[in-house]
Amino acid sequence: MLKEKITIFFKKYFPEFALIFISVILAFLLTEWSSNKNEKLSQKTILTEIKNGLRSDVKDLQANLDNHKFSIRGVRVFRNWTMEKKIPQDSIAFYYYGLFRNYTPIINKTGYESLKSSGLKTISNDSLRFKIITLYDFHYKIIEKLEDSHPEMQDFQNFFKPTNDIIHSNLLFDEKGNIVGIQPSKNISENDKKALLSYFWRMEINKKFKIMRYNGIIEKLKELEKNIDVEIKNDR
Repeated sequence: MLKEKITIFFKKYFPEFALIFISVILAFLLTEWSSNKNEKLSQKTILTEIKNGLRSDVKDLQANLDNHKFSIRGVRVFRNWTMEKKIPQDSIAFYYYGLFRNYTPIINKTGYESLKSSGLKTISNDSLRFKIITLYDFHYKIIEKLEDSHPEMQDFQNFFKPTNDIIHSNLLFDEKGNIVGIQPSKNISENDKKALLSYFWRMEINKKFKIMRYNGIIEKLKELEKNIDVEIKNDR
């Protein structure tokens, strides 16, 4: 009798239970699929934003690198002047301006800020996520520090006044007060010449070090852009 009641119960209610069970499972799978799709879409959006930022950063960093190379040419021009060698008089103003320049990098951090807001785990690839974090929180901060705050690397702060104190009386100006040339260094004392040569030596070393750092970061930027391209293609 009990067995018969159980049989009747299952025949009557099992299809309904099975339908409910299947509906729950399908709803769960649909939710999971939708969640994964949204996560991939969010990751793709942020990675695309970071990639676009990297492209603009490469241009900015390359410009700074080229400007430091120009500054090194200026250092060498004034070193030659100090040593009484022939120099290009018509470019003296530009070279003198470039001697002491730092070139602050303008980093596009929009994509990285979006990533931090949504959670770093939005990037599912651990290796890629580590490379992105390292770039923004380590490499970029190093170059910013070198350009803006590291005491030994601040050429204007360290060398402009002592250099200008020696050179300024030899500079030639037009009627508007613009630098148009410089007189020979014959009247400068040997002690002052050695001081200038020591300043120029240190400034060139500083600029070469910054160029080395810029080259390294630009390589990492281009490599990271390729890594992001691969990740975006894999998410399709």
